[in-house]
Amino acid sequence: MTLSLGLPAIRRDPASLPTTEGRPDASGLIDQHGRTARDLRISVTEKCSLRCTYCMPEAGLPAIARNDLLTPVEIARLVGIAVRDLGVHDIRFTGGEPLMRADLVEIIGLSSAVAGGASISMTTNGIGLDKRVDELVAAGLTRLNISLDTVDRDHFARLTRRDRLPAVFAGIEAAKRAGIAPLKINAVLMRDTLGGAADLLEWSLANEARLRFIEQMPLDADEAWARDNMVDAAELLDVLGARFTLTQPHRVDPSDPAEEWLVAGHTYNGGPATVGIIASVTRSFCAACDRTRVTAEGTVRSCLFGDDETDLRALLRDGSTDATIAEWWRAAMWGKQKGHGMERADFVRPQRSMGAIGG
Repeated sequence: MTLSLGLPAIRRDPASLPTTEGRPDASGLIDQHGRTARDLRISVTEKCSLRCTYCMPEAGLPAIARNDLLTPVEIARLVGIAVRDLGVHDIRFTGGEPLMRADLVEIIGLSSAVAGGASISMTTNGIGLDKRVDELVAAGLTRLNISLDTVDRDHFARLTRRDRLPAVFAGIEAAKRAGIAPLKINAVLMRDTLGGAADLLEWSLANEARLRFIEQMPLDADEAWARDNMVDAAELLDVLGARFTLTQPHRVDPSDPAEEWLVAGHTYNGGPATVGIIASVTRSFCAACDRTRVTAEGTVRSCLFGDDETDLRALLRDGSTDATIAEWWRAAMWGKQKGHGMERADFVRPQRSMGAIGG
């Protein structure tokens, strides 16, 4: 069964923009709850080479028409506006799977040229990375987050519906040879993978990769997520604690979603090794959220769990100035909701899954 991408409320005319009444005259992406967005996530495609059970339906998501996707030039223009006019200092390309874009090198190259001192990173499953990482680094890619939930091949095949773990390992090795550091591994925490969590941490330490576990959120296209069945940070710590001594939980940056734990007896590039836990559900970091998102179709998504999107693609294509685009973007972020609301009994999941809008 192929599922719908969802039908969010997309703002396409000035009258539909959130009110900016009371907004200070500030250039940045501030909201009504005291936050400033400086981290931009840009989805470049809905396509993916895997079918992870917590993200994609087995048949995949409906294809976005080619003309509805932002072009490399349009993506770079938004990056330039974000950095120059809106105070963004981190750019991350997401999907779907970004490596599914044949023009990804052009996207990164054009974006890097206008990004100033902003970092250019990408979240990927690593499949095919070994064939492209050198040209991506040459184009301006500086950091990588690689999604990997298990190092057991059979389990990986069941979880992703694809037997591609060797390809992921090849991508990771290529990234290490290309000198990308720190190399981060993202693992979604699930009941099915909890038993292998310590093995994944052991592998990450041996391969000098920074591992971060993420509590599973209700963003799966199959809508199978259930709060009662999710594994929380406390349960994970108990499992990891049976093999490792974890101490001194801390956040490197107040806006960093990951709480980092020192792993006693292990080092990373000469410094202390850590494992991160992003407790998205049970220890919400919404109050410190500094992210703004642009979907592959060019809409601003102020919150991962919101269903309201503001269309910038139309402005990119109708001759609007950078100043106008920036104003629409500011208005979209001023109306950002306070939090995801998963702690409330009346919580309603967003209509569009993570695969459709980018993580």
